[in-house]
Amino acid sequence: MARRPRTTSPAANPVRANPVRANPVLAILRTETVGGSLLLAATVLALAWANSPFAGAYFALRELKLGYAPWHLELSLGNWAADGLLAVFFFLAGLELKREFVAGELRNPAKAIVPVAAAAGGVALPALIYVFVNLGAGIPGTGIPGTGAQTLQGWAIPTATDIAFALAVLAVINTHLPAALRVFLLTLAVVDDLIAIGIIAFFYSHGLEPVMLLAAVVPLGLFTLLVRKQVRSWYLLLPLAAATWAFVHASGIHATVAGVLLGFAVPVNLAQSFEHRIRPFSAGFAVPVFAFFSAGVSLGGVPGLGAALADPVAIGIVLALVAGKAVGVFGTTFLVAKTTRARLDDGLAWVDVAGLSLLAGVGFTVSLLIAELGFGTGSPQDDHAKVAILTGSLIAALLAAVVLKSRNRHYRRVAHGENGDDDGGGIGGVFRAEITTSEGE
Repeated sequence: MARRPRTTSPAANPVRANPVRANPVLAILRTETVGGSLLLAATVLALAWANSPFAGAYFALRELKLGYAPWHLELSLGNWAADGLLAVFFFLAGLELKREFVAGELRNPAKAIVPVAAAAGGVALPALIYVFVNLGAGIPGTGIPGTGAQTLQGWAIPTATDIAFALAVLAVINTHLPAALRVFLLTLAVVDDLIAIGIIAFFYSHGLEPVMLLAAVVPLGLFTLLVRKQVRSWYLLLPLAAATWAFVHASGIHATVAGVLLGFAVPVNLAQSFEHRIRPFSAGFAVPVFAFFSAGVSLGGVPGLGAALADPVAIGIVLALVAGKAVGVFGTTFLVAKTTRARLDDGLAWVDVAGLSLLAGVGFTVSLLIAELGFGTGSPQDDHAKVAILTGSLIAALLAAVVLKSRNRHYRRVAHGENGDDDGGGIGGVFRAEITTSEGE
């Protein structure tokens, strides 16, 4: 097999693979299936411990406080995970957003219109379903009452798609699915993250301190200056990033927003290098630790589980994740494709989009965070919301797996059939939306 010609340009090749020195553990942690598996394992461990005879030790560990109170940095371990470690996850989200807007699918409005609209629909409809269930109306014909406006703080819980879990599910299923599906999911999830970041910043931040927010501009500005000068030295960048995080946290805006701002500051030609270095820490430690401290809910056995899922908060979340996400993503995509000149690749079938729309209902990391921000860690509503997030995400993942596994078999038959080299652009194609300039259209 012919070798690729090597490039000497750091900008063109920011990450240089070294087969001799490459750390196999870090390489494994960069894979989508491993990151999703660690997240799932941490969740199962938290649930098992929180419902074991040693549950007291789990909750004591989660509430153990560390830090320096005068600087507003005396936090429980659970809050350090949600505010601190999760900022690393959002830093990577910021890098992805920057790359997509500058050099990816979101650079061209003609190509971005369908996944952007799909993401917006996948945020709006789940929020509306949750509000409907919890605004005193309940669900007509079921005898399930709503609980009034006090539960509406959780309206944004089912709006997020967990990109780590969703990509892990897709990676397990996918052997012959069109590359277009993964591009669609990535673009949709990136836009979804951007919307979620805005929701957290504007609706779940309290007690704004303008002085602290202005103070954050100084280390953020210095960080931006250094990375634009191609500086990668951790001993210079890490203290500035930590200072930015601390000031944003003290300002009353949720500290994960600092991670996004720092990610936006990194030039695109360095983004891949930063992501290559940081993703193993995020996937292998930061996100699983957050899940471990966040997902531990005492269920009280099967009756407790039933009571949790009977709460309108939980019902709204499950319905929104399973039905709201699927209908919102698919319906908006179909509407845009049928009413505008934007369209899917000819090789993609609508059933492919349906499977991916179901997969968008896998909400986890950001949903757990919003549940804590909306209801307060450890409150009954927070616990019920977390049970619903896990339940709804599991149902959505299973339904998506059934549809996409069937489509994977279809594309495998096409690939191995008599016309396997000619699949109409579906297998190797890319998701696209085209603006046709023909006057006759």
